[in-house]
Amino acid sequence: MNQNYEQYDDAKRLLSADCVIFGYEKEQLKLLLFKRIIEPAKGEWSLIGGWIKENESAEDAAMRVLNYITGLKDIYLEQVKVFSKPERDPAGNVLTVVFNALIRIDKHSSELIEEYGASWFAVSEIPHLIFDHDAMVKVAFEKLQLKATYNLIGRQLLPDKFTLTHLRQLYNEIFQKEFDPGNFRKKVLSLKQLQRLDEKDMSESKKGAFYYSFKEEVENNFSEPIFKSAIKF
Repeated sequence: MNQNYEQYDDAKRLLSADCVIFGYEKEQLKLLLFKRIIEPAKGEWSLIGGWIKENESAEDAAMRVLNYITGLKDIYLEQVKVFSKPERDPAGNVLTVVFNALIRIDKHSSELIEEYGASWFAVSEIPHLIFDHDAMVKVAFEKLQLKATYNLIGRQLLPDKFTLTHLRQLYNEIFQKEFDPGNFRKKVLSLKQLQRLDEKDMSESKKGAFYYSFKEEVENNFSEPIFKSAIKF
C-alpha cells in the first residue's frame, strides 16, 4: 500500500464545545453569558463551553455542560458551526464546535445559574465577548432565524400554554421586526401546529385571548418559508 502522505507529529489540537444558550422571558429573547474566571480574559463575558472528553461526542459534551449549568436534561440542541482558526484562542490551538441551545427559562435552575456567575442578557444588549465569541453568537442567531423561517419556533422557549400574541412577540424578537398581528395569526393557524385550549388570558383585553399549546408529534419542518418577509439571508 502506498503511504505517500506527510506525517503530522505535532498536529494534535484541543477540542471543545461552546453553547449559545437562548431563552425567552418577559417579551425578550435572551442569551445566557458567563463571567470568565480564569486567564486569559478573566472577568470578561463569555459563552459557556467545555472540553470534549476522549470518550464522548461533541453533542454529548455540550449536553453535559448544559446540564451542569441549567439542571435540565431534555434540551433542544443544534450544531451551528466549527470554529477552527489556530490563533482563535490565546490559550492554545483549540478547535470548538458551536451549538445552539433553546431552554425554558421558567424550568431551569436559577440557583445553578447564580452559582456559576451567569446572567441573562437581552439579545439587543449583549456585551462584548471574549475571543471570537461575538462571531459565534452572530452565526448562531442567524441559524436560529433560519430555523424559525422553516419551523414554528416556540415549543422549546414558551410556556406550555401561550396566546398567539405571546408567540408573535417571540417572532418579533427572533427577527428583530414587528409582524402584523392579523397576518401573523392567520398564517400561524393555517399551519395546524397549535391546539386551542378552553382557557383565556384576560390580561390582553376585556374579551380575552385564548391560550394555545403545541400539538404533540406534528411535523414541524416546512419546505417553504413560513414568513417570506422575515428572510434576511
